[in-house]
Amino acid sequence: MPTRPVPTERQKRLGAELRKLRLAAGVSTDYAAGLLGLDRTKISNMESGVRVVSADRVRTLASNYACADGAYIDALVAMAESRERGWWEEYRGVLPSGLSDIAELEWHAAGLSTAQTVHLPGLMHTDEYARAVFGAVLPPLSRLEVELRVNHRMARQRVLGRPELLRYVGYVHEAALRMQFGGRKVMRAQLDHVCAESERANVTIRVLPVECGAFPGAGHALLYAEGAVPRLDTVQLDSAHGPEFTDAEAQLAKYRAHLDWMAEAALSPEKSRDFIHVVAQQL
Repeated sequence: MPTRPVPTERQKRLGAELRKLRLAAGVSTDYAAGLLGLDRTKISNMESGVRVVSADRVRTLASNYACADGAYIDALVAMAESRERGWWEEYRGVLPSGLSDIAELEWHAAGLSTAQTVHLPGLMHTDEYARAVFGAVLPPLSRLEVELRVNHRMARQRVLGRPELLRYVGYVHEAALRMQFGGRKVMRAQLDHVCAESERANVTIRVLPVECGAFPGAGHALLYAEGAVPRLDTVQLDSAHGPEFTDAEAQLAKYRAHLDWMAEAALSPEKSRDFIHVVAQQL
């Protein structure tokens, strides 16, 4: 099978899951290589995502690793079979690869939950609001780079209209509603857009008022992407150096707890929509 010079996060995740299965079974790379008639270097490359692995080989490995979780194996097979070129691939080599990895993660997710404290959710952005956000980056981006990021962000919103409707829940702190990126006019239009998007059957927006006080995860934005099975869930965090991805069970549990806390503390979807309307009218 061919190799990839730079695997995507999704490709690296498939390889990492195969490695977890092998280690859980207590077998060596030499044993795995013997199963497939390959040398051990190619197994290492598969497990790092550098080498393409076929669906048949995924099933062969999982079977011989004594994995009895059929739904999990089917999900890994689906990852191996997924070879279509998504729209986000147009941006690889043009924008930082992490941005395309986020789009791919969202597209293949069974459900998405986000928590935002300064910016509004990216899947809810208007182009003017996104332009203002990217225009505030240091060191400054060129006009072309800003427009490429805006176009990419607008394209990401296609995921909300997928044929298989994606469940989306966005928790937004009141501070994000009042940060006037782009000025009053842009922000008012942005808040109206969020309210309109929240009317979609598959979209829920909930506001966390300042009166709630301290809350977990206050220092960063959070994206929790549900996999086809819980073992394939992924968390993406923003950082100054680009997006970070984690699927360690301890980290997943921590961020699930963050979202559970917000579900308890945030306003209901209906009250959140009313709250956003009030803030928009005050601009």
